[in-house]
This record gives sequence, C-alpha cells and structure tokens, in this order.
Amino acid sequence: MKTQIVSKWMTPDPITVTPQTTLPEAHRLMKENDIRRLPVLDNDRLVGIVTWGDIREASASDATSLNFFELHTLLDRMPVREFMTRNPVTVHPITTISSAAHLMMEHKIGGLPVVDHHGRLVGIITESDIFRVLVLGEAA
Repeated sequence: MKTQIVSKWMTPDPITVTPQTTLPEAHRLMKENDIRRLPVLDNDRLVGIVTWGDIREASASDATSLNFFELHTLLDRMPVREFMTRNPVTVHPITTISSAAHLMMEHKIGGLPVVDHHGRLVGIITESDIFRVLVLGEAA
C-alpha cells in the first residue's frame, strides 16, 4: 500500500450533483447507482460532498410540528447545499493509498474526492477501494 497511488484505484469521473440538486434527486442517484457519496460541483469547482448519512440526517425528525404534507413539500425542495459538507478533504491522483487511508481515518470519513493540480475533480477514492487494495495488493 505504500507504493500504490490513488489514481490506480479510484473511480474516475464520479457521478456528481450541483448545490441546487434536491434531496430526493440526490437520494435517487445514490440508490440507482449503488453509491454512498456524491461530490457537489458548482461551475466545475468542487464545493462539497453529500453522503448517504447526510441525506439520512436531512430527513424528518420526529420532533417536527409540521404535518406530513408540509414536511414532504419542504424535503422535496431542499437543495443539497443545505446539508452538504462544504470544502471536503481531498487528495491528488498521486497521493499514496496509505496516505489516503490515513486521512479517512483521521477525519472519520469513508471517501475522498480526487482533484488534479488545477483543482478539478477527476475521481473519488472510497473505503471500498482501499479494501480492494488490501485484498488484491500489489498484484493488480
């Protein structure tokens, strides 16, 4: 893992959303594509990340005084900018897998957007990718 780099194991060109994407649309994209995180781009610039947990947290609380219809109307219109993690921790394509894993552990996160030297999103590396490195190792 010390010599493996992120670009070899990342998912290139990940599915993304914009800050205006609604909660239901982000949820649909995650379910349809079997993914747990969506980088948020504004004019091709990474401004945040939305995770499955963020969507779960943005859903209704039992403590609300809104009725069912009011609540669903609000949630249906809620843009991801309201609940995304802003300025996410990122790595570069040449970052080692070991360094990426360390960042994930340090920040208690399950994935990192991968940006090039111009700050453009080029991929995403997740805990599942790290597990693949451990299982397949240097042979891949």
